[in-house]
Amino acid sequence: MKIGIKFLTFCILMTHLAVFAQNEISVSGTVTDEGGQPLPGASIIIKGTTTGTQTDFDGLYALNNVPNNGTLVISYIGYATQEIAVNDQTTINVSLSEDSQALEEVVVVGYGTQKKADLTGSITTIKTEDITRTPTSAAMQSLQGKVAGLQVVSSGAPGTGPTIRVRGIGSYVGGASDPLYVVDGTFFDDIDFLNTEDIETISVLKDASASAIYGVRAANGVVLIQTKSGKINQKPEITYNGYQGVQIAQNVVKLSNSEQFATLARESGSTAEAQSIDNAIQRYGRSRINPNVPNVNTDWYDLILRHALQQNHSIGVAGGTESITYSLGLNYFEQEGILNMKNDYERFNIRSKVNVDITDRLDIGISTLFSNATRYRPESTAFALAYYATPTMPVLDPSKTEAYPRPYANAQDLGYRGTQNPFPVMENTENRDKIRNTLTTVDLNYQLVPDKLTLKTAFYHNFETTETREVRLPYFFGNGNAFRENAELVKRNATFSEQTWDNTITYDDTYGNHNLTALVGTSYRDRSYEQLEAKGLNFPNGPGIGDESYYLDLANSIDIDGVGDDGLRQYFFSYFGRIAYNFDSKYLLYGTFRADGTSKYQEKWGYFPTVGVGWVVSEESFLENSNVINFLKLRASWGELGNANVASSTGGITSNAVDGVFGDVRYPGLVTSSDFEALKWEVTAETNVGLTTRLFDNKLTIDSDYYVRETRDAVIPVSRLLVPGETRQNVGVIRNSGFEIVANWNQKVSENFSFSVGGNFSTLDNEVLDLAGQENLTSGGDLAQRTVVGGTISPFFGLKVDGVYQTDEEIQADPAAQAAIADGLTVAPGDLKFVDQNGDMVIDAQDRVDLGSYLPTYSFGFNFGMNYKAWDFNLNVIGQGGNVIANQKRFAVRQTPDANIDRDFAVNRWNGAGSTNSYPSARGIRNPWSNQFLNSFFVEKGDFVRLQNVTLGYTLPKLNGKFNPDIRFYITAERPLTFFNYNGFTPEVSDGRDAQTYPIPGVYTFGVNIKI
Repeated sequence: MKIGIKFLTFCILMTHLAVFAQNEISVSGTVTDEGGQPLPGASIIIKGTTTGTQTDFDGLYALNNVPNNGTLVISYIGYATQEIAVNDQTTINVSLSEDSQALEEVVVVGYGTQKKADLTGSITTIKTEDITRTPTSAAMQSLQGKVAGLQVVSSGAPGTGPTIRVRGIGSYVGGASDPLYVVDGTFFDDIDFLNTEDIETISVLKDASASAIYGVRAANGVVLIQTKSGKINQKPEITYNGYQGVQIAQNVVKLSNSEQFATLARESGSTAEAQSIDNAIQRYGRSRINPNVPNVNTDWYDLILRHALQQNHSIGVAGGTESITYSLGLNYFEQEGILNMKNDYERFNIRSKVNVDITDRLDIGISTLFSNATRYRPESTAFALAYYATPTMPVLDPSKTEAYPRPYANAQDLGYRGTQNPFPVMENTENRDKIRNTLTTVDLNYQLVPDKLTLKTAFYHNFETTETREVRLPYFFGNGNAFRENAELVKRNATFSEQTWDNTITYDDTYGNHNLTALVGTSYRDRSYEQLEAKGLNFPNGPGIGDESYYLDLANSIDIDGVGDDGLRQYFFSYFGRIAYNFDSKYLLYGTFRADGTSKYQEKWGYFPTVGVGWVVSEESFLENSNVINFLKLRASWGELGNANVASSTGGITSNAVDGVFGDVRYPGLVTSSDFEALKWEVTAETNVGLTTRLFDNKLTIDSDYYVRETRDAVIPVSRLLVPGETRQNVGVIRNSGFEIVANWNQKVSENFSFSVGGNFSTLDNEVLDLAGQENLTSGGDLAQRTVVGGTISPFFGLKVDGVYQTDEEIQADPAAQAAIADGLTVAPGDLKFVDQNGDMVIDAQDRVDLGSYLPTYSFGFNFGMNYKAWDFNLNVIGQGGNVIANQKRFAVRQTPDANIDRDFAVNRWNGAGSTNSYPSARGIRNPWSNQFLNSFFVEKGDFVRLQNVTLGYTLPKLNGKFNPDIRFYITAERPLTFFNYNGFTPEVSDGRDAQTYPIPGVYTFGVNIKI
């Protein structure tokens, strides 16, 4: 009995000791990568429980109620998971190392994921922290300068996305070089409706090996977007990210002031222009500073531009249990335009993504995204009108009492041909688009054989509506002046729907050192579009009447010519497969094949194969113990891609009855001609070789690629035999080739300080190889662009300037000038001098040459980041060069003798022998001799370097108590400085023709990130 009591006492004592041995403590610390960069969102879980937390923006975490003898499991996407025994430690700092298997599992590829170490293609992935650093409505804008081989041409207008080009242009047809966007499996032509805060990653698939599984849509590259998801066993997390900022027009072109304009007018040799200056003096008085100038000095750019506000607010909730994950998001974005009219953009987004494990083998995912945006487009002519408007005229002229609705000044009152005032059209025009996007996704995954064979079926529906309302109210300049007589109302409703049903089976298994992943699948797409529009005239308008009258039912009449009804429906069906094999993680083999069927073209099926190989050299025994090379992979790939962005076939066969006479006898006959275009998709074959390496304890990473991308069956216009006109045919060949390199260094210097520095550089060589025997393809009108074999696509084509004639003696000594004078032209000092390319002593069309391409031949990006205690700093620099821009504003002055011009020309113009050998005189710029063709004076270099983004942030110290949010404040300057020589608002002009490019503003914001 005593022994039993003693044993019971011993058991109770040991139980108490065990309880005391498991006292709970609080643990905190930081989670960083090997370079010392914080890892926000890393997961810290108490092993064997669902209790855990995540790191904040600076990699900090705090976890309460941790058993003092427990174990923490620390994980982060792309890094090796660590388990650390607590052992009564209250501070545990963790440095996670990149693990090849963990890292590569999260790389998104078509219809799945793949280990990065096993990739044989060229893929660049940008994560959410780099995406959200850019204050923009368009997600692709945030990639500018961050992806080698990706050209992002910015747009300054609110709600308008940038132009995107992946490794050059392979199509002669405009708009056919846009990449394919895939958002969580759904195809899109653009993603401007997405909120950047909803995006987890953006992956750019640049070569054929990475893209070919998308077949007929992949020739221009593929951009994969993954939206944010919850995580297994994640505590509910609430985040708020918001900022408020101001946009300021950058590099505003200085226009000639009144004094300069008057000087140019009097030097032009035009009596009418000189008289217009005198008319302005009579109407508005003389300047007290210079009595030869009117007492008006209007800076039209200054008046039509304004500082504009921009704000963004996002709230997200994410979490998960062992069987359910969820992510919800709300976003509001507003951007005013810097053009001083009704010109802004407002968008509201709501998003949800839920995934449920029904059983151990079956899970289902449902996601929805709704976007509701309103965009007021700018008046398209405002910037051109402001450029040419005379500074000797004010906006309003109180003497014009008969003008309506305001007393707008009119240049016609001064003797000019046009009204020139941009404000009447700006203030009486409203162009509104209401854009609604709904994206619904339902997917089901069933493991036929657990962890080996998986069936996935997914349905995607993208539904978009655009309601356009264009209002043009009447205005009147006064008696005998120009006016807009009718109140015009255009309503246009467009509906777009794309339904996709994908089915895939994936097999994944390992046999000893053999690793195999195979996928087969089918895809069905139903794509439709409908548009209906009508135009009404003279609806109720005027003071006190607003948009309540903007309805066609209230119009006095309907313009029949303004009524239209259009639509299309296209079907696509595809078979595809992929095999990814590696032996011992050293030798890689990758292949895909896709067969695409479509109702869009006469040729119904296309077949697109690809193959890639790789060698992970660092896995070989001779590098196994290297202290320098941590990872080294050589890779190569080849594949074919399709481009279905080319429009479908048009035209038809026509027959005309004719009579022929043979032997004095008339015979009836028939003449048949055809302009039918039997088009199909363009086909691009691409070869890519590359190297991926990580060096010096993974501090230095390098990726480099060389590619040759050749588009066969490029659609080009071809002259018809015997019959005037031309048709489009798949007969061109265009090649893009280049070199890309990306290097990044990450280092943790101490517990409090870490930094990263990196950059990328890429080249582009665009060359036309075949035009089906045609000598050239010329387009562009007066601003001529000519494509020839051996040159680039559509370079500018004109005369090469060889200086400026300084004296009459120089003109008399020039045979070309004398030949022009003999033909009736005037050549005088101050006129441009041109190169006689063929030496025939005549300057004519035969002397025109290639003046350069709008495609840059190189581009680069540089980034620097650092963290010091609670402070973080990031800086990005971008640039490009080798391209040119045709200054169409200046070029048009030759046909507009009474227009203003920029101050650069006014200051630097030729005004006497020896004054300049680069600029013509005020008379010379309008002289037919100097501007009979486009010439190199009007084609300028487009090189630029820009300080793209500077961000400084500070994270507040943790608070004591249960409510302990992570709070970070930051300031950002986006595009604060751009260095370039082009005489325009911006060197970013998508097609190289700058007629009236919307300025790209600098954006300065203050924001806060909160995570609870």
